[in-house]
Amino acid sequence: MRSMWKGAISFGLVSIPISLYPATEKKDVKFRFLHRECHTPIKYQRVCPACNREVPAEEIVRGYEYEKNRFVIIGDEDLENIPDERSRTIDILDFVDLAEIDPIYYDKTYFLGPGEMGEKAYTLLRRIMEDTGKVGVARVVIRTKESLAVLRVYQKEMLVMETMFFPDEIRDPAAIPSPAREIKVHDNELKMARELVLNLAEKFDPKKYHDQYRELLLNIIRAKVEGQEVEVPAAREEGKVVDLLDALKASVDMAKKTQEAEKKRAGAGGKKKRAAGS
Repeated sequence: MRSMWKGAISFGLVSIPISLYPATEKKDVKFRFLHRECHTPIKYQRVCPACNREVPAEEIVRGYEYEKNRFVIIGDEDLENIPDERSRTIDILDFVDLAEIDPIYYDKTYFLGPGEMGEKAYTLLRRIMEDTGKVGVARVVIRTKESLAVLRVYQKEMLVMETMFFPDEIRDPAAIPSPAREIKVHDNELKMARELVLNLAEKFDPKKYHDQYRELLLNIIRAKVEGQEVEVPAAREEGKVVDLLDALKASVDMAKKTQEAEKKRAGAGGKKKRAAGS
């Protein structure tokens, strides 16, 4: 994998050369827009409505709209005047417990690989973060965007960096409608909901989750490419919830039946393996 950024992790007087790699990728099914009559891809152009003509790239500048339809122009020379001594450095500001950070702050994940001559210091930082259970809160500039970030150990092998939103980028939840009065929840409902949660509790295994919508969409695309008839599974009927307690009881019963079925399948699989080995 090719690195997208090279710099250093800095904390105290320590500087650790690193290379930055994207840790995730979007796997959305992407469509092109075509002309219905001839299936030619639609071409998009940058057009100035005032001049009524297409605008080439060299005539396009950055503009910040500080009032409605009023802009201030920001050129390359303006951006160059901003001090960029941190542009190639991940500055660790504090070490904190990971549990203290709400996931709402996380934005994007990057792998951090050790740079040339940085393997020992990289390993030292990874080991000490693993031993103490701490993560590093840092500042980093990637291209022209400064971000808050967290450095943590991933799978006991390497460091990853999660870029984060700054506090003023998190919207105030007070704007979200909430119940005007306190809702009374009965003890039976609490007991049944607790039982449902415990019946559905599992150890997190990311491999068991997959994008069902994308799989169905790709099956439709594949069938169309091969000239086959498109088969779409029937939509699941959604029952109306009349009573919360009845719905909880039904959900608990369904969860128990699912668990029993899974245990039977696991037991049958074990018997087949033993039979094959004998």
